[in-house]
Amino acid sequence: MLLSHRIQTLSPSITIAISSLARELKAQGKDILSFSAGEPDFETPQGIKDAAIQAINDGFTQYTAVAGIPELLEAIATKLQRDNHIHYAPTDIIVSNGAKQSLFNLFQSVLDEGDEVIIPSPYWVTYPELVKYANAIPITIETDEISGFKITPEQLKNAITAKTKMLVLTTPSNPTGSVYSKSELEALAAVLKETDIIVASDEMYEKLVYDIDFVATASISDDMYQRTVTINGLSKSVAMTGWRFGYLATPKKELIEAMNKLQSQSTSNINSITQKAAIPALLGNVDRDIENMRRAFEARADEAVKLFNAIDGISVLKPQGAFYLFVNIKDISTDSIAFCKALLQETGVAVVPGIGFGAEGYFRFSFATDITTIREGIRRIEKFINQQKN
Repeated sequence: MLLSHRIQTLSPSITIAISSLARELKAQGKDILSFSAGEPDFETPQGIKDAAIQAINDGFTQYTAVAGIPELLEAIATKLQRDNHIHYAPTDIIVSNGAKQSLFNLFQSVLDEGDEVIIPSPYWVTYPELVKYANAIPITIETDEISGFKITPEQLKNAITAKTKMLVLTTPSNPTGSVYSKSELEALAAVLKETDIIVASDEMYEKLVYDIDFVATASISDDMYQRTVTINGLSKSVAMTGWRFGYLATPKKELIEAMNKLQSQSTSNINSITQKAAIPALLGNVDRDIENMRRAFEARADEAVKLFNAIDGISVLKPQGAFYLFVNIKDISTDSIAFCKALLQETGVAVVPGIGFGAEGYFRFSFATDITTIREGIRRIEKFINQQKN
């Protein structure tokens, strides 16, 4: 057989599939409103662009160290200490082509066949796929609106077995927008304390929180610091999706060396210009831009939640972070793929089926677009739902 068993177990991203179908229909001349992509609609802040232009003009276009240039790693360490109260040395950090590569490097470096990885559901679509690609086993813990889409200590304790190697936490969450509080993280930490379980903490949306303070998982205690691998980047909060910038930090030297070795044999260093451009973002030079984006996202969330909850038959919790709503359509449909396909074909509205995130009976709605478009999109969804009920 031509293809490996590993690649045949890998499923394509459902978010990318829906976005591609929406673009295809739009190219055919159809009126499409897309709420499927996880991408800010804002421009990258000018200070970041200026740093990139300066790097180009200075001829900074050659290979760099695999993990990143020294001044960039120092800037990340400074950011983590200033914002998250976690001390990492620059040598504890690796910069990769987005958080996806950081996760890929981590999973490939620590997981063996038969290892179990606990993943709260709903989850980002990539987590279980990368776990399976490492020949490990994703173990999902289901959550719902009652718990605010967050796992409880009891659920975590019951899911742990002798084969458990890792727990994946996402705070703020894609797709639900849930954020773990300090006390909730402390309760989970108490369950993990007598184990050797690694915590992969995906904190990509940390700057986009509403009515709650963000707390980094590794800051909870020394025990959590030692077991946590912090994963972050600039794609979402600083509108740098196309720049491909993610990073990973851990005090475990053996793990850093392993991931550095893996990346050296795959992509090597990330784009040199992106490395220079990221520094002002990490050092706080564009914090005003970030806050302006955060406020705009919060206003959109408030409006969208109000409009969705006025529709009979569906409901949604206000997110605590990120820029998604996870809309409950269980009273309308228990086949989210069929629902979302019909919605797109009949109304031109693109949203992502909840099943792709491990939760049937929902769809994910990205409010990373302007208020006018959000209102029109929800109006079309309401009309479609009313037709479904008749």
